[in-house]
Amino acid sequence: MINQFRKLNPINLLLLLAYTFFMRIVIFYEMPAQLNFDFLEPFARLMINIDLDKAFSPSTNIFFASVLVFSQALIFNRIINNHNLLSKPSFLPALMFITGASLFLPFMVLSPALLCNFLLIWLIDKFLKLNKSLNSITTVFDIGMIIAIGTLIYFPFMAMLIMIFLSLMLFRSFNWREWIAGLIGFLTVFFFLAVFYYWKDNLSSFYQIWKPLGNKFPSVFKINYNDYLVLIPVALIIILASLQLRENFFRSFISTRKGFQMLFFMFIIAAVSFYLKPDFRTWHFLLCVPPGAVLLAYYFSNAKKRWFYETLFLLFIISVQYFLFV
Repeated sequence: MINQFRKLNPINLLLLLAYTFFMRIVIFYEMPAQLNFDFLEPFARLMINIDLDKAFSPSTNIFFASVLVFSQALIFNRIINNHNLLSKPSFLPALMFITGASLFLPFMVLSPALLCNFLLIWLIDKFLKLNKSLNSITTVFDIGMIIAIGTLIYFPFMAMLIMIFLSLMLFRSFNWREWIAGLIGFLTVFFFLAVFYYWKDNLSSFYQIWKPLGNKFPSVFKINYNDYLVLIPVALIIILASLQLRENFFRSFISTRKGFQMLFFMFIIAAVSFYLKPDFRTWHFLLCVPPGAVLLAYYFSNAKKRWFYETLFLLFIISVQYFLFV
């Protein structure tokens, strides 16, 4: 299967579509009685107040979630191939993206994090372009606005502001205009939101938006470890990929090395940003899928022993399906 997706064969598009729905068999088999979908944060509903819970039945919700994941996988695949992060162009990034977006049942329904993944993929493209631009002020300003829009959808997306400064340190020499351009882009969106709150004579509520920024990082976690056993094969593949990346690190292009460093930081920030949402759900970790999928794809793109990597991926899929059903 891996060998098939190592090629840019058009038939892989149909295989990916079938694979997307195959990985969601369990949720179609055990259809939830009701699914809630709030596609905006409460503070943004003052401008756009649409109730989609009644518009989407559970089956419609799951179907559209599958279509969105498939669409994201294709966009993501094109971006990774365009920036030459892997040894050669392939459909492996899309395959790993769909697999990562199918690890848990909460990943398979419409959620704010799923919508934000479109913006996160766009950000990855923007960040990787920083190294190729003579003047990145406009690009960084756009990045700030994208993060602000994502924050309206899902508040923890604001943590991606940190990525602006980390990426500028990785890809650019210091230019104070670029460093503030991202913040200005972010604040521009919220300036218009503040004006709207003021117009509605509700400015005091606008200040409440920022309360989660004062949350302390939790020191105690309540985790049911049985729910996360499926991450064992993921961790194994990531370890193998890290060893392989380390071996090839100094033989890679500088832009490739910096790209993987940027994706590593993005993965960490996406994971820890859950603390900005006290009532966060498991689907929050969908934000980790794009940067994580690149590392998984890197391993399978460079692995040499076919019998081993094909068997490893097959066991990975079997374990995902097993833990989803049990």
